[in-house]
Amino acid sequence: MTNDLHPVISKQLQILYEDNHLIAVNKRPSDIVQGDKTGDEPLSEKVKSYLKKKYNKPGDVYLGVIHRLDRPVSGVVLFARTSKAAARLSKLFQEKEVQKTYWGVVKNKPKKTSGKLEHWLLKNQKQNKSYPVDENRNGAKKAELEYKLICSSNNYHLLEVKPITGRHHQIRAQLTAIGCPVKGDLKYGFDRSNKDGSIHLHAHKIEFTHPVKKELLTIIAKPPEDVLWNTFSRQFTTS
Repeated sequence: MTNDLHPVISKQLQILYEDNHLIAVNKRPSDIVQGDKTGDEPLSEKVKSYLKKKYNKPGDVYLGVIHRLDRPVSGVVLFARTSKAAARLSKLFQEKEVQKTYWGVVKNKPKKTSGKLEHWLLKNQKQNKSYPVDENRNGAKKAELEYKLICSSNNYHLLEVKPITGRHHQIRAQLTAIGCPVKGDLKYGFDRSNKDGSIHLHAHKIEFTHPVKKELLTIIAKPPEDVLWNTFSRQFTTS
């Protein structure tokens, strides 16, 4: 079961999938998933407002935040519409029963066109950044992902990345560790930022068994509109 053909476009949201239990949104790079110290309206509140208006719901609308994406990252974000769905989805994530696929644009071509990366990462709370460290370092957590080169342009390369673990900033940190920082990601070593503050990392696809219907669900999000993403999207879909 795939939902990637007719997303619902509202004023502030691109709804990728919606039923009585779940709702999935294509997050813009500028959005935060949950509220933080910036005071900016989070994506979760925008989704609540959408549901409240669409279904004419009185009072507060329940919405369970199951996972998050970093603010400069775009792509699929999944929310639960009931507490039962939230509990079941959280369990699926904890038990690694959810397959996430990211697209990342990098300037430096990896030495190997595909492979598995394993690092031990330590989060620096003050910097909100994770660093590869020795595995014996206190507080270090093992991070694993698989990647492959999908296609290349004159100056950049598109990687498909499938995280195995869910560590803080792990894709950004691990790609930088092999000399391939994500385009626009100043925090992790790219030489200049993107004008809109985004980075070229996109949560392209999420696959899991629906927690209530028990059907395999695949949700796909198109990357943001920009020249580079558009170039790679055309190249990938026609390759």
